[in-house]
Amino acid sequence: MMHQFLSSLRLDSQLADPLYRQIYLRIKDAIAQGTLQAGSRLPSVRGLASDLGVARATVESAYAQLIAEGFLQSRGQAGTYVSPQLHSLPMDAALAVESLPTVTVDPLYPGGAMQPFQLGLPALDVFPRALWQRIVGRQLRTSSLASLALPSTQGLPELRAAIVNYLQLSRGIRCRPEQVFICAGYQALLDLVIGTLLKPDDAVWLEDPGYPVTLPLFRTAGMRPVAVPVDEQGMDIAVGIASAPLARMAVLTPTHQSPLGVSLSLARRMALLEWAQQQAAWVLEDDYDSEVRYHGRPLPPLKSIDRQGRVLYAGTFSKTLFPALRMAYLVVPAEQVEAFGHSSRLRGCGCPPLMQASVADFIHQGHFYRHLKRMRPIYRQRRGWLAQALEHQLGQHLTVASQAGGIQLLARLTEEGQDRRIAEQAWQCGLSVQALSDWRIAGPVGGGLLMGFANFTQQIEAERAVARLAGLFNGRN
Repeated sequence: MMHQFLSSLRLDSQLADPLYRQIYLRIKDAIAQGTLQAGSRLPSVRGLASDLGVARATVESAYAQLIAEGFLQSRGQAGTYVSPQLHSLPMDAALAVESLPTVTVDPLYPGGAMQPFQLGLPALDVFPRALWQRIVGRQLRTSSLASLALPSTQGLPELRAAIVNYLQLSRGIRCRPEQVFICAGYQALLDLVIGTLLKPDDAVWLEDPGYPVTLPLFRTAGMRPVAVPVDEQGMDIAVGIASAPLARMAVLTPTHQSPLGVSLSLARRMALLEWAQQQAAWVLEDDYDSEVRYHGRPLPPLKSIDRQGRVLYAGTFSKTLFPALRMAYLVVPAEQVEAFGHSSRLRGCGCPPLMQASVADFIHQGHFYRHLKRMRPIYRQRRGWLAQALEHQLGQHLTVASQAGGIQLLARLTEEGQDRRIAEQAWQCGLSVQALSDWRIAGPVGGGLLMGFANFTQQIEAERAVARLAGLFNGRN
């Protein structure tokens, strides 16, 4: 039966369904038709991926969905089996799930198994999971009754102290623990900032192009976003002043601009701080991946040269540890601690205290610094794998933009107006590519593709993923 199933399993990249969905449907049909019987063992993820010529993540995604729906059962190292309980289930009832509406996948939050080129993911295979599990386990074993009570809405004191020490040593930022606020991710951090410092209809400078989540958050809050173009020197401060001199805030990624990868020049840094001082405006510095730098030390943050208390510094553990933590932090000017404290008490801190305490231990024990040091050469190597594959297989269609750090790569297309079409087709094929055009607000940005590379564990994986992407340019998919 298993041989019959494998010999008949064929994928078609021209179908609207992505490849993982095709695998999911084929296995489900085989179970319904009796080709795969209850209790039978399925091929390993690696084996089936090799037989089908797809990425392991594609098969993992199909298996995960079937396990979640009860059709398959994972037995760890023993393998994956057709659920024995299906003996007593009518197949027409089991297959009725097909009538449910399909949920639209958000490219920024695809969920489920990892896909090739997925943005925002650090190298999860290199994260010290065993060490992390020991730290979390120790926190559970040694927790007191007091740890079961309501935690501080600002974040655990031990984590805030750890962040203060880290920022002083690595980023040159001097602050006190009471200036640090722990938030459940970037969106919660922005909500805290907006609710504390801004009023409806306030003008806010945003980078163009910029992180797609930021614009709708400010619009939903009733702010008036002002698109400020980004060039090779970062956000054009002169354009921002000319467009909205009375804006209440500027939100930007000055160290490693997202998505173009450029740094805000020193002249523009000074101009930005001078404008903020003169207008009593605020600067929200999103330093989302400064630690991931391949060459030299990270550039000094705006916060380290802010003498007037106009800069709020935002950091995250999503790019350095793992996104599932949903943990970001905000450093506010000393004069604003009371106002932010009031806002945080209204909102609460959505980060579980167990995770906060574990991250604090991870930092205090020196694991965080060692992890970052280990990751930098790995990212440089994995970016090199992807860049080399792109230049070799798609050199006539795109140019890889240079960058000094980060976990995503920008490839500029030689032909305008094609990035959205290619990105959409790539998603249908299970490739998590994003179009640069989808990151623009108002001004022209040119065509480009944004690709993550951190989870290519071997050069051959990058080459195979690029080969699948190349099919979209050559008309094969």
